[in-house]
Amino acid sequence: MKLQSKYLYLAFYFLMVFVIFSCGDGNEKKSVKVSPPETTNYIQKSPAFNSDSAYYFIEKQVSFGPRVTNTKAHQACGDWLVSELKKYTQQVTEQKTVVTHFDGQRLNVRNIIAAINPKAPKRILLCAHWDTRPFADEDVQRKDEPILGANDGGSGVGVLLEIARILSANPVQVGIDIVLFDAEDLGKSEHENSYCLGSQYWSSNLHQPGYKADFGILLDMVGAANARFAWEEQSIFYAQPILKMVWEKAHLIGHGANFVYFQKSGIIDDHVYVNRNAKIPTIDIIHYDANSRSGFPEHWHTHRDNMSAIDKNTLKAVGQTLLEVIYTY
Repeated sequence: MKLQSKYLYLAFYFLMVFVIFSCGDGNEKKSVKVSPPETTNYIQKSPAFNSDSAYYFIEKQVSFGPRVTNTKAHQACGDWLVSELKKYTQQVTEQKTVVTHFDGQRLNVRNIIAAINPKAPKRILLCAHWDTRPFADEDVQRKDEPILGANDGGSGVGVLLEIARILSANPVQVGIDIVLFDAEDLGKSEHENSYCLGSQYWSSNLHQPGYKADFGILLDMVGAANARFAWEEQSIFYAQPILKMVWEKAHLIGHGANFVYFQKSGIIDDHVYVNRNAKIPTIDIIHYDANSRSGFPEHWHTHRDNMSAIDKNTLKAVGQTLLEVIYTY
């Protein structure tokens, strides 16, 4: 899925009164005390997230087959995503470019950007990758064949499509930009910068000159049963206040079991380039499994990443949390 530093289970403080996180980037360190919020009297402000609808949006993507950049399935799914976003948003932009991959292949990269309230000065960036991996390198069979990517790719996109649909029926004042990055999952760890090609390009060639958002949230593998989302190191370094806000909303509306207070080491995902190049403080909501060898769910980069990996309860937890962030911002 992406270049990953070795996962270290540094600390688990979920049942404590407070937790202290620290991380470093070079010689700099940041730390914060986090107290789980009082939820007794909180009233949810956002409309209900429809997990059945989000599930449909994932299922539809998977029906095209593996969405590997440069394939017919990728082209067809991209066309469908554009048409769906045009139903729910006021402005859809396709950012197309050609990049050369580490293996010399020329890739026709297609980032898809949709804007809600395009003139609103306050803006939130929501993003996910929509391509899928061209090989099942973590599987024991058919390792050279592409995966369906229901969770790794499809789930984040499905949640964002459902959010767009809900926002179209329940308007907000804040501006929302949905960016679907292409060519995230084509890399190999031994080739530096071979992952996240779509976000690398977008963050250095913004679809609008001078584009800014107040903050960003990246979704990656947000659909598996009993998924746990931890505080990822790069997110802490670049956007610690955003992590705190999002996790607090999750706990306030009853999804604290998914959004847990422990720290994991950093990974290279699309949010890194959004932070570094576009200078938009962006976090990564990504499934962490402390019991697996990779730190990701067991179906990661295997042919088991199909619709059987998707759980509507997790979709609800993530989608409702993002809606609560939006409607209370």
